[in-house]
Amino acid sequence: MSAQHDRILVTGATGKQGGATARTLLAEGIPVRALVRDPDAPAARALAELGAELAIGDFDAPDTIAAAVSDVRAVFGVPPAAFGPDGWDVELEATRGEALVAASRAAGVEQFVFTGVASFARNERWGVNGKLRIERAVADSGMRYTLLRPVRFMENYLAQGFLVDGIHDGVNRHLFPADLPIQMIAVDDIAAVAALAFAEPDRLHGRTLGLAGDQLTMREAAARITEAIGIPVRYEEIPESEAAERGPEIRNVWRLAREGDTWRADIPALREIHPGLRSFDTWLAEIGAAQLKSLLAG
Repeated sequence: MSAQHDRILVTGATGKQGGATARTLLAEGIPVRALVRDPDAPAARALAELGAELAIGDFDAPDTIAAAVSDVRAVFGVPPAAFGPDGWDVELEATRGEALVAASRAAGVEQFVFTGVASFARNERWGVNGKLRIERAVADSGMRYTLLRPVRFMENYLAQGFLVDGIHDGVNRHLFPADLPIQMIAVDDIAAVAALAFAEPDRLHGRTLGLAGDQLTMREAAARITEAIGIPVRYEEIPESEAAERGPEIRNVWRLAREGDTWRADIPALREIHPGLRSFDTWLAEIGAAQLKSLLAG
């Protein structure tokens, strides 16, 4: 197989999951085509410097998507999210994703790995319905496929400028009850599982994998961060009134969590597939503590 035909298209390449996956594949010597809207964006330039081919495209411009999937072996699809003042535009997100799948199939792509989102036990979680439609399109496409369903990112503690998550003035605020065990995953582990799927397409073909590396209460996680960085961090639940102000989907998550509903990925099973799966303590030791110290010390 030529290097050109072995190329993998990564969408969402300037975001967390796409960027991590592109970097992982490049480090393994796999040719990567990265779909970007702005080739001059710092994240796009960084990928180009690592050796990625940049494909300029937009999910709402079908010709650019057709060009991007041309002459690639496989696609890593990140949800083409559509979130606005009124919440998730499920129809737009699903339509964009279904179009990417159709274009990939028409171009003769052999394999499709899609990363969506883990849902709560009751499938009412915000943002999930569009992704489920994309998953169905992938499964029905005839391509080899693997569906990834990651839970909350460990990297969310690094978020800045958001009212929920991140750490601001020593406080991490979120929707979840302080003592409800909540699963989380390191973004680099999402990339590692995606890379395994591409390396061994038959092994993970047809699999739907919930992705989580650890499970801690929000209060426990804040204590682990405090211990790791030497700066006090505490957890604070947002009240229902505040969740309601942010829309019905957010309020629904707030309510479900207080009924004990949460993610239930099989962490031991995932560790069998990916033995290097990171715990929260491992993530803090590798990169999280240093980055949090840099953010919070100032």
